[in-house]
Amino acid sequence: MENVIIIGILLVVVGAAVLYIRKEKKKGTRCIGCPAAGCCKMKQREDI
Repeated sequence: MENVIIIGILLVVVGAAVLYIRKEKKKGTRCIGCPAAGCCKMKQREDI
């Protein structure tokens, strides 16, 4: 029974992560979770 609960929790966590990544990619975000907050070279290259 414990295994079913652990598998269920893992599926929920992985599913939430996949949905978040999918949502961010639809918005056009290149670096999801980037600590540079859009000030990195990848963002500057995009603006040129």
